[in-house]
Amino acid sequence: GWLFWRLMACGRRSGDSKRQVILFILCVCVCQSGTETLRYSLAEEMEKDSFVANIAKDLGVSPSQLAARKARVVSEGNEQLFRLNQNTGVLTAKESLDREEICPQSDTCTLFFKIFFENPLQLIRGEVEVRDVNDNSPVFPEKEMVLEIPETTSLGSRFPLESARDKDMGSNGLQNYSLGSNSHFSLALGTGKGGAKYAELVLERQLDREEQRQLNLLLTATDGGSPPRSGTAQVRIVVLDANDNIPVFGREVYEVRLAENSPPKQMVVRVAAADPDEGSNGKVRYAFTQTSERSRQLFELNPATGEIRVAGNLDFEEAENHEMVVRATDGGGLSAHCKVQVEVLDVNDNAPEIALTSLTASIPEDAPPRTVVALFSVRDRDSGENGRTTCAIDGDLPFSLTPTFDNYYELRTNAVLDRERKAEYNITITAMDWGTTRLSSRESIFVQISDVNDNPPEFTQEIYTMSVTENNSAMLRIGSVNATDADAGKNARVNYALVRQEGKEQPDVSVNSENGDVYILRPLDYEEVRAFEVAVRATDGGSPPLSAQAVLRVVVRDENDNAPVVLHPPPDSSAAAGELVPRWARAGYLVAKVVAVDADAGQNAWLSYELAKATEPGLFRVGLHSGEVRTARAVAERDAPRQRLVVLVRDRGQPPRSATATLGIALVDGFSDAHLRVSEEAPAAEPDGPLTLYLIVCLACVSALFLATAVAAVVVKVRRARRSEAETLPTFPKAATESNAGSLPRSYVYDVCFAAGTVNSEFRFLRPLFPCLPAGLPPGPGEQRSSVCSQDAANLGEEGD
Repeated sequence: GWLFWRLMACGRRSGDSKRQVILFILCVCVCQSGTETLRYSLAEEMEKDSFVANIAKDLGVSPSQLAARKARVVSEGNEQLFRLNQNTGVLTAKESLDREEICPQSDTCTLFFKIFFENPLQLIRGEVEVRDVNDNSPVFPEKEMVLEIPETTSLGSRFPLESARDKDMGSNGLQNYSLGSNSHFSLALGTGKGGAKYAELVLERQLDREEQRQLNLLLTATDGGSPPRSGTAQVRIVVLDANDNIPVFGREVYEVRLAENSPPKQMVVRVAAADPDEGSNGKVRYAFTQTSERSRQLFELNPATGEIRVAGNLDFEEAENHEMVVRATDGGGLSAHCKVQVEVLDVNDNAPEIALTSLTASIPEDAPPRTVVALFSVRDRDSGENGRTTCAIDGDLPFSLTPTFDNYYELRTNAVLDRERKAEYNITITAMDWGTTRLSSRESIFVQISDVNDNPPEFTQEIYTMSVTENNSAMLRIGSVNATDADAGKNARVNYALVRQEGKEQPDVSVNSENGDVYILRPLDYEEVRAFEVAVRATDGGSPPLSAQAVLRVVVRDENDNAPVVLHPPPDSSAAAGELVPRWARAGYLVAKVVAVDADAGQNAWLSYELAKATEPGLFRVGLHSGEVRTARAVAERDAPRQRLVVLVRDRGQPPRSATATLGIALVDGFSDAHLRVSEEAPAAEPDGPLTLYLIVCLACVSALFLATAVAAVVVKVRRARRSEAETLPTFPKAATESNAGSLPRSYVYDVCFAAGTVNSEFRFLRPLFPCLPAGLPPGPGEQRSSVCSQDAANLGEEGD
């Protein structure tokens, strides 16, 4: 049908009715040609790609025609089991074939396939018979078969066995059974309606459970393959018992010697009767028979185990011997008898008795040795050596026994007691007689040791170190101190207090008297106090109280609560009263150094410097950690003569704090020119001009008065005093040659510079001025000498700054 519709579809596409008729006829021919069938056979378990047939040879076509006509093989079912090689025309198996898996319930196994050709379309049917090989052994459903057979079973009885299964078919299937050699059973074989073979056991010899409880037989199933395969199973025969034996005692008479003080439930003897039967037939029960009533009261017999135990109090003076008869009966009613004779022995059957007369339940730990703790007596109802007693204390304890009179003993202490080492004693006193079999009794006395305040408190540390961050809140808990006392009760109750020291202020810390918590009373300032120590006393509640002391050290941690303070330049100085920088200064020239301090400590006091604002941003730089202001490049002519720098000083606290310093810098060609230029460039008028004038007049008056006083003092005082005064207020000669002190070489000249726009004038040591002339050109009259002549002079100038 599929081919028909495909051919018709081709005809419709051609649009020719005649062509449709031709295609229909061709389809009928193809269908008729598909009636021939190719038949082949293949043994199972062949390897992958095993040869099945040469399709090209069988069909009489060349391999090239197979490829040209696009021949292909299709197996019936979902799984494709065969592969056709178009180049060779060989049909092969794609996988190894297992007949038992493909056709599990069929005697024959045939696989169908179809071969399709195109141009023209052709269909050829084929089938492959999978031949069985002997690849499966007979298998029993269970590895072990259990048969329960009574020992009284008659001879010739038959017992069917489970049959084995073999997946192979025909001669490769199950063919025979065999049984291992044994003396009781033979094997009978049979064939069922479907042809399946089965086996039965036949009893040939009488079974005896007492002789052999079970038999193990080996059953073997064999198939007809070549070589044959086989499978085995164990056949376990369990022989069931029959009551054909009576119980038998090991002895006819059991003789026992028993002490008169034997306690109840003590074992006297165990009688045992054996019955070789099994189950209820072999289960024996025991009972007294022909036994006196008194013996039945003194002894009891366990009916299941045959154990005879003492049930009453034996007395040698009452009866020296007891005779009992025991009957053993099995589950089938068969029975046997034996005798039990008990001889009672006279022994030391009374143990010493301890009676307490007085007892002190608690004694203080400071009780002296030889303190009486208890008084007791020992009595033994026996006589002679059996009534003589001795007493002792078990273990190594600080107590001893002292005999007094009439078998009375005193329990005394023999060492110093310490409650902290051991708070209670369980004293066991053992009393023993002198009989042949020595009997003893024990009495336990419990003594408690009461506490005495003999241990002072002990701190867990000698020095407690606690820390608190400054600016803390009042009554802040910073930790606790802890002391323990080995005593008990109120003697171990510890109170804490600070030790007051005379002549010292009350500390800023307090201690909770009950739990030892430490509190800071008020906010602390790290800049005022960085650490302090106080003594803490721990006192117990004993009488008299004992105490101990420890040192409490409180360390104040710094907090970044102080901003940097600029020392140089002074914050109140005018920016114009700054530094002078020659125009010949090169890069790296030291202009000034900003000096700042921070009252904090640690990281909070680490300062860094940076240039926050400058007239010429690229002209100067500031050392990050040194604060040195240096030229970043050489001074140029185009740079403004007056420069103003704002240096930011910042610490490393969290959050950081900062301060600023303002530097005024004048770029000069020479110091005289600098004085003139600064004076000329001073502002014509300032808002506080009158105030500055008043301050200058006042300062001039004070300076004149001071100078007059100094001159008078120089005249009056000695030469040494004049030198000291001269060091305080130095006078500067114009040249070193005019100095009488002789402390400077003649080649040095002091240059005095006055900063314009300031209230006071500063005398500043700048650098030595070396006379320097251009090569071959002496200086003309009225010309000022240059301050810089060579690199050496410049370097000396930098060192001077």
